[in-house]
Amino acid sequence: MAETMQKETAGVQGAAAKEPETKKPPKKVATRESYGNALRELAEEFPDLVVLDADLAAATKTSIFKKAFPERHIDCGIAEANMMGVAAGLSLVGKIPFVSSFAMFAAGRAFEQVRNSVGYPHLNVKIGATHAGITVGEDGASHQCNEDIALMRTIPGMVVMCPADDVEAKAAVRAALEYRGPVYIRFGRAAVPVINDRPDYRFEIGRGAVVRQGTDVTIVATGICVDSALGAAEKLAQEGISAEVVSICTIKPLDEEIILRSAKKTGKVVTVEEHSVIGGLGSAVCETLSARFPVPVKRLGMQDVFGESGSAAELLRKYRLDAEGVYESVKESYPELSAESSGGKGGAPQS
Repeated sequence: MAETMQKETAGVQGAAAKEPETKKPPKKVATRESYGNALRELAEEFPDLVVLDADLAAATKTSIFKKAFPERHIDCGIAEANMMGVAAGLSLVGKIPFVSSFAMFAAGRAFEQVRNSVGYPHLNVKIGATHAGITVGEDGASHQCNEDIALMRTIPGMVVMCPADDVEAKAAVRAALEYRGPVYIRFGRAAVPVINDRPDYRFEIGRGAVVRQGTDVTIVATGICVDSALGAAEKLAQEGISAEVVSICTIKPLDEEIILRSAKKTGKVVTVEEHSVIGGLGSAVCETLSARFPVPVKRLGMQDVFGESGSAAELLRKYRLDAEGVYESVKESYPELSAESSGGKGGAPQS
């Protein structure tokens, strides 16, 4: 009897000593890494795919493709404008060139060639621009391109995409290869959480996605800021404020209908992007809503300023593009949300 009690007691103690299960942090992958992996994975399926780089293959991650298919990788040296011309020529003989460099050089330095040699004749050239936005970090303002989306949106016929994570980045590369015409895809340097790893995920150029349902305010985000928007929505929910999060990968052509549906439901919109508020996602959303369904819009992003040197996390925090910053900005922009939630309205039950 005593022996049985000892065994039972030991079992109880063992159960009590067992540590509680902790939720695993989400996997993080830099979308530039996703870009390199996608090129390599799709190379056999698309035998006409060739990859061009401007002495930055290790940083843009096209080195992953180069290692597997060295005969289909061309290093053009530090000559981005010439590289765009080479890509244009290759497209005219049936190849599908993916041109790679930092966003500052691909969209900035080579803008004339992208416009006149690729955009004007509407050639089948794809541009993979890495190291975009302030999360380039310590490289500082000279390399933190916060104007590339604005520049590329102005080129007639140019598709512009900014994927949020590893899954979306790979899907965007495939979609670009399947699409006939010029495409600009923006990739980041910093590792970001994987948020689209689910069985029902589907990608289509020109289609956004509601990644969190809500009724009080709409947060429209792109790229790395989708994760920030989801974090902000979670914090708002704890205060009884129901935020809908719309993820926009394709900034041009914009999914106007998904923006309109959400704006009609909530009546309040916030846009979030790691880019200037001039000419990027916020501008595209405002252009749509002002013409079709005017509602208040708060644009979060770089407020007509250059970036600076610092870690990616520090810069996102300073410029209020992390979850905390977005959460605070939503409450400041629409103080009535807090008043309504305290009166019992919102997405979470009141205690």
